[in-house]
This record gives sequence, C-alpha cells and structure tokens, in this order.
Amino acid sequence: MDTQNLLNHLVTAVLVIDSGLKPCFANAAAEQLLGTGSHRLSEQALTDIFQLQEVAATILADAVRQGLGLTVNTASLVTFDGQHHTVDLTLIPLENEPGLSLLELRQVDQQRRIHQQLTQDAQQQAAQFLVRNLAHEIKNPLGGLRGAAQLLARELDDESLKEFTTLIIEQADRMRALVDKLLGPQKPTAHLPHNIHEVAEKVIKLVELSTPTNIRVIRDYDPSIPDIDLDADQMQQALLNIVQNAVQALEDGGGTITVRTRTSHQVTIGAQRHKLVLMLSVIDDGPGIPPELMDTLFYPMVTGREQGSGLGLSIAHNIARLHGGRIDCDSSPGHTQFVLTLPIKTGK
Repeated sequence: MDTQNLLNHLVTAVLVIDSGLKPCFANAAAEQLLGTGSHRLSEQALTDIFQLQEVAATILADAVRQGLGLTVNTASLVTFDGQHHTVDLTLIPLENEPGLSLLELRQVDQQRRIHQQLTQDAQQQAAQFLVRNLAHEIKNPLGGLRGAAQLLARELDDESLKEFTTLIIEQADRMRALVDKLLGPQKPTAHLPHNIHEVAEKVIKLVELSTPTNIRVIRDYDPSIPDIDLDADQMQQALLNIVQNAVQALEDGGGTITVRTRTSHQVTIGAQRHKLVLMLSVIDDGPGIPPELMDTLFYPMVTGREQGSGLGLSIAHNIARLHGGRIDCDSSPGHTQFVLTLPIKTGK
C-alpha cells in the first residue's frame, strides 16, 4: 500500500517537522489548510507560513527537540494569506527518527460551523414563518386601504383633496414593497452555469461607483474555479448586500475590502457532504461586529446601524440557502469575514 497516497486522502493536515519547525513532509490536507504547495512548505519554517495564537513557536520547537508530545485544542491558526482557522493540534515524536515529530492539525471550524448552521437554519425558519404570517396580516389591510383611497379619489372633484388620496396610495405601495423585500425570494429559480468572478466583478464595479476614496477593494481570485450553477441576479444581490455591509463598516475610518475566491474539498453543508465547494469571502479590516449581534446577525430587521433596515444579510442568507449553500461570519476588531459557501458540481 502506498503510504503517501493514503496520507493524501486524509482530511486531517499531517506534517513531519524538525526542531527548526521546517516541514520535510506535508500531505494534501496540509497544503490546502496552509494555502501553499509541499515544495514551498519544505523551503520555509512553519513560523513563516502561519501563526498559532495559543502556542509560542519556541514551545513547539523545544517539544520537537526533546521528543515530547503536545496537544492543544481549539487553537487559533492564522495563515499569512489572512485565513483564520480553528484547529486541534497534536505533536507526536517519531520513533527511530530523533529530531523529527509528526504534527497533526485537525480543523474544527467545520464541525463548529455545521452546528452553527443547523441552529441558525432552525432559528431562521422560525423567523421567516413569523415574518410570512405578519406580511399576510399587513398586506390584507393595505390592499383594502389602497382600494378605498382609489374609490375616494374618483368621487372627489377638488383636485387639491386628491393629493391626500394619492399620498395614501403611494404610502400603501411603499409598505407593500417593504413587506415583499422583507420576505425576499422564497422558491428556487432556474440555475444556469455562471462564472462567479463575472458576478463578483459586476458587484465590485457597482460598489466602486459610490465608494469613498478612503476605501480600497482588493480582488483575490482563483481563476481555476469552474462555472457554478446559480441564479446570477440573486447571487449578485446576495454578494452586493455583503459587500455594502463591509463598505458601511469602513465609512468612518476607511480601510480595505478583499473579495477572495477559493475552493475547498469535502465540506458539509447542512446534512449533505460535497466533494468540492466554492468559498467566496468578503473581508474587511473595520471595527468588527458587536458580539451581541453575532447570534442574530442573519435575522430580518436586525442591524447595528441607526439607518440600517436589517434586511441585507437576511436576504443574502436566504439566497445562499436556495442555492444549497450557507453563509458564515467571523468577526473581531480589525477583521470581519463573511464566507459564502456554494457546492460545485464535479460531474461524478
């Protein structure tokens, strides 16, 4: 049996490192986690590739040198391309190989996100159920109010009085449009193959027309990503809502927004596991989202801004759900990242 081939089929990142923290072996999962190839990994120390906030590099190096084991749960790992991960770290000294240790980095982001998604979906469905019932109760009297105003307008001879009936009709239409927007799309539409970067470019160009000069948008695309089956208009709306959210977060102090595309393998969305998915990230270096809003971030009418409607992220979440995907958010001061995950058909 080919041991290297076997290791490359593991979803756990496995590296063999020396006391200088330089890898002499890395499996495919390690390359994907650290965002670099095995050749480049073998030329650099781990400290040049990522940072572990809970474990000092000297502690890791001393453990390898002394042949000691080490275990750290839920460590924060930040790669130098800006990716944030939560991992369980295990260091095991290799028998008959003095000065070398096996380093396992098992991502726990996915388990945490699966739990968050299941909880979020249940709460979102309850909120949507409430909103739909509320919308039904609002639309019925609005329709009656609008119809009565139209009938009254026909009976009035004084044009100055008709201004008031026109105002009633306009406000009733505005309220109905708000309710429709609150509901968002409810049913899947026709999905056709589209290049996700074309969708992203339309959104960025639209945003850049009104973006202040102190905000810069960076494109970080993976051009190898294949076309994805989606509703281009809906996906453009979802991405626009997320990017506008980032712009609003940076309006006061300025900063940078990065739109990044990557792929990931063997990702579970809901109860279904996908061989290949798109990870579309919108990252800003703004002040971050208040912790008290994180659990209800995708609820309708939830917003941290005085002038916000609280509908943008709720609609984006619903569009992702209609595409069989999900949206995740990680936020801390100086780093907020929304990740839209969408399945990619592999043809197998």
